[in-house]
Amino acid sequence: MARLVHYSDIENVFDAPERAARLAGRIRELSGPDAAVVATGDTTAPGVLSLVASGRQVLDFYEATDTRLDTFGNHEFDYGPDALRGLVADAPVTFVSANVRDEAGDPFGRAEGVVPWTTLDVGGATIGFVGVTDPATDSLNPMAADLTFDDPVAAARDALAEMRTAVAERGEDARALDYAVVLSHLGAGDDDLARALDVDAILGGHVHSRRNEVVSGTRIVRPGVNGESVAEVDFDATPDNDAPGDESGSLATDGSSGSPPAATLHKPDGADPVPGLEAALAERMAAADLGEVVDVVDDPIERTGAVVHGGECRVGNFVADAFRWAHDADVGLSNAGGLRQGDPWAGEVTKADLISLIPFEEPVTLASVTGAELHDVFREMGAPDVDFGEADWWHGHVSNARVVWDDEAELILEASVGGEPIDPEARYTVAVSEYLLHSEHEFPTLAQRHRVDEADIQYEVLAAYARERGIAPELEGRIEIRNRDDATDGRD
Repeated sequence: MARLVHYSDIENVFDAPERAARLAGRIRELSGPDAAVVATGDTTAPGVLSLVASGRQVLDFYEATDTRLDTFGNHEFDYGPDALRGLVADAPVTFVSANVRDEAGDPFGRAEGVVPWTTLDVGGATIGFVGVTDPATDSLNPMAADLTFDDPVAAARDALAEMRTAVAERGEDARALDYAVVLSHLGAGDDDLARALDVDAILGGHVHSRRNEVVSGTRIVRPGVNGESVAEVDFDATPDNDAPGDESGSLATDGSSGSPPAATLHKPDGADPVPGLEAALAERMAAADLGEVVDVVDDPIERTGAVVHGGECRVGNFVADAFRWAHDADVGLSNAGGLRQGDPWAGEVTKADLISLIPFEEPVTLASVTGAELHDVFREMGAPDVDFGEADWWHGHVSNARVVWDDEAELILEASVGGEPIDPEARYTVAVSEYLLHSEHEFPTLAQRHRVDEADIQYEVLAAYARERGIAPELEGRIEIRNRDDATDGRD
């Protein structure tokens, strides 16, 4: 019997040490002598504790879960290539990466132990692994701008070929390769891998929704964000084609009829926390001294993925208002993908809570755009031009503006600033995160050429705004989505 226990995108789960310890407990319960624990990126960052420890809090988690392998997500580079090299060198796991290149164009981290492929003996079977990262990472993460990322399909194909040749040359007494697995931080690109490569499973991440399907005879599984589930992949079990797709489903999306491994997504609820891990993480957090209360919230403010990507929401309005306030701008704009998920804000809201929402050391910048460009930016909130996430995600939140969107036609029906229709010839100032001026994959209309000023770091802006104005956002009809089958405008 051979199994893999897989987690990914645990990000700011560390901001609640008990929750992280419980997640580790579920991973340990699922593991065993016939299993190997593996991860697929965004395990070190972002988050409050990650910011405090430069991602090194994951070392405690690796030890607690006996994780064997990991690959790089886009957020592994949040503190720069050198910090990541140091973490890799000290980590008890092996990082597997076939398509990341360093500042000189050489394979990243080879001196620190990063490998393009590796094999593990798991439950008597030899399983081969390759790892790949989203090639857009240099655009998604400014700290990775000096690195390059090869085409993941070609890089994975080459690594698989090299691995299979090496295994075959070990000699007659060595075990043959029983299974091949890709550790992927590509998100939607996993389908391309499945159709192009001869592998048994793709363990994915990057996109924060859960997935458990078969494409071209290859199992694709993605456990979601912040430890909401842990994937168990069983190479000896027979998939149950009648099982629900979000838990243990195995229905093919393309009519394929191979025999992929079975997979189940397990929630961590009810698991016993790993002894000592909660205390170790709490000690790291206490050293940061982020307990200042900035305001008290009576009506809980939700920040789940469904909320921030579902249209107008209270937490999005709060952030957009704070950004606009910092620059006295015409418009405030926050990308929904920059708002990290977590527990609701209720009662005392601390500075740590604000950092948990936007744990990035990037300033709030001021951009100057024409009305025509602003109209394009508003259109990009509806997702048709945004190369990130699920097709039905809403991607932006605004302040001092209103947008009416026809989801079926992918068309803006109304767009106004300060109650007046946008003048395509006029110029408008827009307060946004610096990231949106760098990235080509969210709000591609915005670019560095639009930059005219900058304010403080984003979470410092939120803290200053909360101290002066409080945290009391309301739903005001800033965003109206029409003709969406599951439209729930104003959800919170």
